[in-house]
Amino acid sequence: MSLMNGKNLFDVSGKVVLITGAGSGLGEGYALAFGEAGSTVICAGRNQSRLDNTVRQIRENGGAAKAYTVDVTDLDSIQAMVAAVAADHGRIDVLVNNAGYEHIQPFLEVTPQVYDDIMNVNMKGVFFVAQEVAKVMKEHGGGKIINIGSLGSFIGLAESSVYCSTKGGVIQLSKTMAIELGPFNIQVNCLAPGYFITPMTQPFYDDPQHRQWIESRIPLHQWGTTLDLAGPALFLASAASNYVTGETIKVDGGWLAS
Repeated sequence: MSLMNGKNLFDVSGKVVLITGAGSGLGEGYALAFGEAGSTVICAGRNQSRLDNTVRQIRENGGAAKAYTVDVTDLDSIQAMVAAVAADHGRIDVLVNNAGYEHIQPFLEVTPQVYDDIMNVNMKGVFFVAQEVAKVMKEHGGGKIINIGSLGSFIGLAESSVYCSTKGGVIQLSKTMAIELGPFNIQVNCLAPGYFITPMTQPFYDDPQHRQWIESRIPLHQWGTTLDLAGPALFLASAASNYVTGETIKVDGGWLAS
Protein backbone atom coordinates (compact mmCIF):
# COMPACT_ATOMS: atom_id res chain seq x y z
CA MET A 1 0.00 0.00 0.00
CA SER A 2 1.39 3.43 -0.95
CA LEU A 3 2.05 5.78 1.94
CA MET A 4 0.45 8.53 -0.13
CA ASN A 5 -2.30 6.42 -1.76
CA GLY A 6 -0.56 6.72 -5.09
CA LYS A 7 0.02 10.47 -4.86
CA ASN A 8 3.38 12.13 -5.39
CA LEU A 9 4.72 13.48 -2.09
CA PHE A 10 6.29 16.42 -3.92
CA ASP A 11 3.24 17.33 -6.01
CA VAL A 12 2.36 21.03 -5.87
CA SER A 13 0.11 21.11 -8.93
CA GLY A 14 -3.03 23.15 -8.40
CA LYS A 15 -1.67 24.91 -5.33
CA VAL A 16 -2.06 28.69 -5.12
CA VAL A 17 1.47 29.97 -4.53
CA LEU A 18 2.09 33.63 -3.64
CA ILE A 19 5.63 34.86 -4.29
CA THR A 20 6.76 38.36 -3.33
CA GLY A 21 9.53 40.01 -5.29
CA ALA A 22 8.62 37.80 -8.24
CA GLY A 23 9.61 40.30 -10.91
CA SER A 24 13.34 39.57 -10.93
CA GLY A 25 16.21 37.61 -9.41
CA LEU A 26 15.50 34.62 -7.21
CA GLY A 27 11.82 35.56 -6.93
CA GLU A 28 11.43 35.19 -10.66
CA GLY A 29 13.22 31.84 -10.43
CA TYR A 30 10.85 30.55 -7.74
CA ALA A 31 7.88 31.70 -9.81
CA LEU A 32 9.07 29.89 -12.94
CA ALA A 33 9.75 26.71 -10.96
CA PHE A 34 6.29 26.63 -9.40
CA GLY A 35 4.72 27.47 -12.74
CA GLU A 36 6.47 24.52 -14.37
CA ALA A 37 5.35 22.31 -11.47
CA GLY A 38 1.69 23.11 -12.17
CA SER A 39 0.94 25.60 -9.41
CA THR A 40 -1.14 28.73 -9.88
CA VAL A 41 1.56 31.34 -9.34
CA ILE A 42 0.72 34.71 -7.83
CA CYS A 43 3.51 37.10 -8.78
CA ALA A 44 3.61 40.04 -6.37
CA GLY A 45 5.89 43.08 -6.32
CA ARG A 46 6.21 46.77 -7.06
CA ASN A 47 7.30 46.75 -10.70
CA GLN A 48 4.30 45.88 -12.87
CA SER A 49 6.28 45.44 -16.10
CA ARG A 50 8.68 42.99 -14.47
CA LEU A 51 5.82 41.06 -12.93
CA ASP A 52 4.08 40.93 -16.30
CA ASN A 53 7.27 39.51 -17.81
CA THR A 54 7.39 36.72 -15.22
CA VAL A 55 3.70 35.96 -15.78
CA ARG A 56 4.26 35.89 -19.55
CA GLN A 57 7.11 33.36 -19.22
CA ILE A 58 5.02 31.09 -17.01
CA ARG A 59 2.06 31.20 -19.37
CA GLU A 60 4.24 30.59 -22.43
CA ASN A 61 5.44 27.42 -20.69
CA GLY A 62 1.85 26.30 -20.22
CA GLY A 63 1.48 27.42 -16.61
CA ALA A 64 -1.03 29.59 -14.76
CA ALA A 65 -0.01 32.93 -13.27
CA LYS A 66 -1.31 36.37 -12.38
CA ALA A 67 0.42 39.57 -11.28
CA TYR A 68 -0.54 41.71 -8.27
CA THR A 69 1.24 44.92 -7.31
CA VAL A 70 2.22 45.42 -3.68
CA ASP A 71 4.52 47.57 -1.60
CA VAL A 72 5.62 45.29 1.23
CA THR A 73 6.65 48.31 3.33
CA ASP A 74 3.03 49.53 3.43
CA LEU A 75 0.51 47.60 5.55
CA ASP A 76 -2.52 48.87 3.62
CA SER A 77 -0.92 47.69 0.37
CA ILE A 78 -0.18 44.26 1.85
CA GLN A 79 -3.71 43.84 3.16
CA ALA A 80 -5.24 44.89 -0.16
CA MET A 81 -3.03 42.52 -2.14
CA VAL A 82 -3.67 39.50 0.10
CA ALA A 83 -7.40 40.20 0.17
CA ALA A 84 -7.47 40.43 -3.63
CA VAL A 85 -5.59 37.15 -4.05
CA ALA A 86 -7.86 35.36 -1.57
CA ALA A 87 -10.97 36.74 -3.28
CA ASP A 88 -9.77 35.82 -6.77
CA HIS A 89 -8.41 32.35 -5.99
CA GLY A 90 -10.30 31.28 -2.87
CA ARG A 91 -7.24 30.48 -0.80
CA ILE A 92 -3.45 30.77 -0.53
CA ASP A 93 -1.66 27.45 -0.10
CA VAL A 94 1.97 28.59 -0.15
CA LEU A 95 3.79 31.86 0.55
CA VAL A 96 7.34 32.37 -0.66
CA ASN A 97 8.23 35.49 1.34
CA ASN A 98 11.03 36.55 -0.97
CA ALA A 99 11.03 40.35 -1.36
CA GLY A 100 14.31 41.77 -0.06
CA TYR A 101 16.56 44.80 -0.27
CA GLU A 102 20.24 45.48 0.30
CA HIS A 103 22.42 48.60 0.30
CA ILE A 104 26.15 47.94 0.68
CA GLN A 105 27.61 50.51 3.07
CA PRO A 106 30.25 50.63 5.82
CA PHE A 107 28.78 50.42 9.31
CA LEU A 108 30.06 53.87 10.27
CA GLU A 109 28.31 55.45 7.29
CA VAL A 110 24.85 53.88 7.62
CA THR A 111 22.19 56.58 7.89
CA PRO A 112 18.82 56.24 9.61
CA GLN A 113 17.15 56.39 6.19
CA VAL A 114 19.20 53.49 4.79
CA TYR A 115 18.60 51.55 8.00
CA ASP A 116 14.84 52.08 7.70
CA ASP A 117 14.78 51.25 3.99
CA ILE A 118 16.38 47.85 4.56
CA MET A 119 14.46 47.05 7.74
CA ASN A 120 11.13 48.01 6.21
CA VAL A 121 11.49 45.50 3.39
CA ASN A 122 13.47 42.68 5.00
CA MET A 123 11.82 42.57 8.43
CA LYS A 124 8.64 44.62 8.51
CA GLY A 125 7.60 43.47 5.05
CA VAL A 126 8.35 39.82 5.72
CA PHE A 127 6.54 39.97 9.06
CA PHE A 128 3.32 41.57 7.89
CA VAL A 129 3.03 39.73 4.57
CA ALA A 130 3.31 36.48 6.53
CA GLN A 131 0.80 37.70 9.11
CA GLU A 132 -1.84 38.55 6.51
CA VAL A 133 -1.31 35.35 4.54
CA ALA A 134 -1.37 33.24 7.71
CA LYS A 135 -4.84 34.60 8.51
CA VAL A 136 -6.06 33.30 5.15
CA MET A 137 -4.30 29.95 5.63
CA LYS A 138 -5.83 29.55 9.10
CA GLU A 139 -9.32 30.00 7.63
CA HIS A 140 -8.68 27.34 4.99
CA GLY A 141 -7.08 24.60 7.08
CA GLY A 142 -3.36 25.29 6.78
CA GLY A 143 -0.54 26.10 4.41
CA LYS A 144 3.17 26.53 3.91
CA ILE A 145 5.21 29.68 4.54
CA ILE A 146 8.75 29.83 3.18
CA ASN A 147 10.75 32.80 4.42
CA ILE A 148 14.03 33.66 2.73
CA GLY A 149 17.22 33.95 4.75
CA SER A 150 20.82 34.29 3.58
CA LEU A 151 24.41 33.50 4.40
CA GLY A 152 24.04 36.70 6.40
CA SER A 153 21.59 34.90 8.67
CA PHE A 154 24.56 32.97 10.07
CA ILE A 155 27.73 34.98 9.45
CA GLY A 156 28.68 38.63 9.33
CA LEU A 157 29.32 40.15 5.92
CA ALA A 158 31.36 43.35 5.72
CA GLU A 159 29.38 46.47 4.78
CA SER A 160 26.10 44.57 5.24
CA SER A 161 25.41 45.25 8.91
CA VAL A 162 21.73 46.08 8.50
CA TYR A 163 21.08 43.36 5.92
CA CYS A 164 22.69 40.69 8.10
CA SER A 165 20.69 41.92 11.08
CA THR A 166 17.46 41.49 9.15
CA LYS A 167 18.36 38.08 7.78
CA GLY A 168 19.33 36.83 11.22
CA GLY A 169 15.97 38.12 12.40
CA VAL A 170 14.13 36.22 9.68
CA ILE A 171 15.46 32.93 11.06
CA GLN A 172 14.23 33.74 14.57
CA LEU A 173 10.92 35.03 13.27
CA SER A 174 10.40 31.80 11.36
CA LYS A 175 10.96 29.71 14.49
CA THR A 176 8.45 31.76 16.45
CA MET A 177 5.91 31.61 13.64
CA ALA A 178 6.36 27.84 13.41
CA ILE A 179 5.52 27.50 17.10
CA GLU A 180 2.46 29.74 17.00
CA LEU A 181 1.06 28.63 13.64
CA GLY A 182 1.67 24.90 14.02
CA PRO A 183 -1.73 24.30 15.68
CA PHE A 184 -3.37 25.68 12.52
CA ASN A 185 -1.50 23.20 10.26
CA ILE A 186 0.76 25.93 8.91
CA GLN A 187 4.40 24.92 8.49
CA VAL A 188 6.95 27.75 8.48
CA ASN A 189 10.50 27.24 7.24
CA CYS A 190 13.40 29.17 5.77
CA LEU A 191 15.55 28.87 2.69
CA ALA A 192 19.01 30.42 3.06
CA PRO A 193 20.61 30.88 -0.37
CA GLY A 194 24.33 31.40 -0.73
CA TYR A 195 25.76 33.24 -3.73
CA PHE A 196 23.44 33.27 -6.73
CA ILE A 197 23.71 35.58 -9.72
CA THR A 198 20.93 38.14 -9.28
CA PRO A 199 20.63 41.89 -9.86
CA MET A 200 21.64 42.35 -6.20
CA THR A 201 24.82 40.24 -6.47
CA GLN A 202 25.76 41.08 -10.07
CA PRO A 203 28.39 43.66 -9.00
CA PHE A 204 30.21 40.98 -6.97
CA TYR A 205 30.08 38.57 -9.91
CA ASP A 206 31.38 41.21 -12.32
CA ASP A 207 34.34 42.09 -10.08
CA PRO A 208 37.00 39.44 -10.94
CA GLN A 209 38.75 39.70 -7.58
CA HIS A 210 35.56 39.53 -5.55
CA ARG A 211 34.20 36.72 -7.70
CA GLN A 212 37.39 34.68 -7.30
CA TRP A 213 37.29 35.14 -3.51
CA ILE A 214 33.68 33.99 -3.36
CA GLU A 215 34.24 30.95 -5.56
CA SER A 216 37.32 29.98 -3.55
CA ARG A 217 35.11 29.77 -0.45
CA ILE A 218 32.48 27.53 -2.05
CA PRO A 219 33.42 23.82 -1.94
CA LEU A 220 31.52 23.28 -5.21
CA HIS A 221 33.49 26.21 -6.71
CA GLN A 222 30.55 27.70 -8.55
CA TRP A 223 27.68 30.11 -7.98
CA GLY A 224 24.16 28.78 -7.60
CA THR A 225 21.45 28.96 -10.24
CA THR A 226 17.72 29.35 -9.76
CA LEU A 227 17.36 25.66 -10.61
CA ASP A 228 19.41 24.84 -7.51
CA LEU A 229 16.72 26.48 -5.36
CA ALA A 230 13.77 24.90 -7.15
CA GLY A 231 14.06 21.52 -5.42
CA PRO A 232 14.28 22.81 -1.84
CA ALA A 233 11.45 25.30 -2.49
CA LEU A 234 9.18 22.62 -3.96
CA PHE A 235 10.01 20.32 -1.04
CA LEU A 236 9.03 22.95 1.53
CA ALA A 237 5.81 23.69 -0.37
CA SER A 238 4.72 20.06 -0.70
CA ALA A 239 3.34 17.30 1.49
CA ALA A 240 6.87 15.89 1.68
CA SER A 241 7.64 18.53 4.34
CA ASN A 242 4.47 18.24 6.41
CA TYR A 243 6.46 17.31 9.54
CA VAL A 244 9.17 19.91 8.94
CA THR A 245 8.67 23.30 10.56
CA GLY A 246 10.86 25.94 12.17
CA GLU A 247 13.84 24.79 10.11
CA THR A 248 16.27 26.44 7.71
CA ILE A 249 17.67 24.77 4.62
CA LYS A 250 20.98 26.26 3.53
CA VAL A 251 21.51 26.20 -0.24
CA ASP A 252 25.03 27.55 -0.51
CA GLY A 253 27.23 25.01 -2.27
CA GLY A 254 28.81 24.17 1.07
CA TRP A 255 29.98 27.71 1.97
CA LEU A 256 28.91 27.50 5.63
CA ALA A 257 30.38 24.02 6.00
CA SER A 258 33.85 25.19 5.05
